Amino acid sequence: MQFAGKYDQNSFSLAASQVPSQSVILPPCSSRSLSTVASGTKAPVILRRRRTPIGFVLLPAAKMSQGDNGSGKPDVSPYDEAMAALSSLITKRSRACKSNKGDRFDLLFEYLKVLELEEPVKQMKIIHVAGTKGKGSTCTFAEAILRNCGFHTGLFTSPHLIDVRERFRLDGVDICEERFLAYFWWCWDRLKACKHIFLPENTSEEVPMPTYFRFLALLAFKIFAAEQVDVAILEVGLGGKFDATNVIETPVVCGVASLGYDHMEILGNTLGQIAGEKAGIFKRGVPAFTVPQPDEAMCVLEDRASELDVPLQVVSPLDPDLLSGLSLGLEGEHQFVNAGLAIALCSTWLHRTGNVGINYLKDTTNLPEQFIKGLTTAALQGRAQIVPDRLVESESPGDLVFYFDGAHSPESMDVCAKWFSLAIRQGHGQQKPLHDESHQPAQSDFHIISRKNSMQILLFNCMSVRDPQLLLSRLMNACANQGVYFQKALFVPNTSVYYKVGTSSVPPADTQVNLSWQLSLQRIWENLMCDLKGRDVKNVDLSLEEGIDGDNSLICEHSSVFPSIPLAVNWLRECIRRKKSVRFQVLVTGSLHLVGDVLRLVK
Repeated sequence: MQFAGKYDQNSFSLAASQVPSQSVILPPCSSRSLSTVASGTKAPVILRRRRTPIGFVLLPAAKMSQGDNGSGKPDVSPYDEAMAALSSLITKRSRACKSNKGDRFDLLFEYLKVLELEEPVKQMKIIHVAGTKGKGSTCTFAEAILRNCGFHTGLFTSPHLIDVRERFRLDGVDICEERFLAYFWWCWDRLKACKHIFLPENTSEEVPMPTYFRFLALLAFKIFAAEQVDVAILEVGLGGKFDATNVIETPVVCGVASLGYDHMEILGNTLGQIAGEKAGIFKRGVPAFTVPQPDEAMCVLEDRASELDVPLQVVSPLDPDLLSGLSLGLEGEHQFVNAGLAIALCSTWLHRTGNVGINYLKDTTNLPEQFIKGLTTAALQGRAQIVPDRLVESESPGDLVFYFDGAHSPESMDVCAKWFSLAIRQGHGQQKPLHDESHQPAQSDFHIISRKNSMQILLFNCMSVRDPQLLLSRLMNACANQGVYFQKALFVPNTSVYYKVGTSSVPPADTQVNLSWQLSLQRIWENLMCDLKGRDVKNVDLSLEEGIDGDNSLICEHSSVFPSIPLAVNWLRECIRRKKSVRFQVLVTGSLHLVGDVLRLVK
């Protein structure tokens, strides 16, 4: 007998019940041969087929709730049901806390036992990457390189911007919904059914469900094991030492991307303390690489590496000349640092897994063709991404362009400002969106666009644990140093909420929105603008003060607060419709959650 979940429509809870074992038949997600969910074992999820206009869709039968008429039709979609279950795991507790041993980090090893993943995880050929800035980009580059070398890749990153499935990529593509649901409920039901663990002292202890990120990390291990990936590339979620991904014991190679000040309430207030947490992913004798770091951080990394006999090497940024005249798939000069780290990780992985006879790391004059293709085709949403608005009604498609970057630390604000300033100077506002070639402006449009006055707008929000004074001042000053000045700053609350996961977490229309945080951001911006003007900088254009009737926005001289993202975007579109002689270049930054919310709206 195996366990399956029973859905309670009133409480969104799942209770364990015994059902006969049954193998799962999954629809294909890729051209690769399919493995069963349990990778050769029986899976405790029963799937039924539902007829749709386009064919049959597999649904978890145990997750169907009874309607009033007893027809058995689900009150919510299977995917929304999974998201509700996942949301129940979100907690305000810190994921890393020295006072409680990393919030019971040892439980992760028990979870692996419950999911029968101990041996599969040991057999995985893993690249593990920590860091403050650039770890996601480094992992993305590494995945693209090894995929182009012919390997079956699994990539686990965080956070997601629109859909949680973005965190799990197989061969460069988000896992499909059907497979995600099967793996999700397989893990959920096993963990939910396990009530106790037995301790060495012949006592037992109640096993709580893993918290949100821990469950996602365990799910990633399950997916990669069942899909039999050749390489698993894991981005640390937060810190390193107590991160859920650090349950692995024998990675092939480790990397530490650029370090800076972030999550200080958890990781520490100094670069040394932060570096100590990041170095927690080092494993005895496993080679590790990092990029040039501040002295304080580098000393800690070196000391930790020495304690564990870890051969730690510092990697230089990639030389652009090695790309044969092509550009990196991820924009920004800082990406050459991340690309250099990815090359070192991949070449070492290839060498240590016996896939090549030489180490590309020692060849500084050439890159293999597969490396170049991977580096130049890598794609990552929300990082230095340019998306022209599709819905604005104007005479040319480049009148409203969004520049997305999820920068949320002081150092990343500097990098974001430099990228944005360079992009608008080079006319990248007409660049095609990520993975989309259908909205590229025609050549005849460029003359119309070039005759218009460009105006830079900031669309901003950040978490309350950040220092908005520091973030906004760094952004404003870095842009000003490049000769770029924002004509207007728009402050909005995020649409998504931390306690709910879903693809369309839009609050009800009658919800009263607390804008106190956004008003604080606005006051900070207005004071910064006064300081900027006091330095004899040209006055900003005040003609943008007219809003849309009834939008309840709070408009000051240099900024506005809107109660929702849709209202802010509608205001931008309306301004474009009214002012035919201008085009807006809108920088969306301060929070990856904000970036995801706006991307969902404009794409």
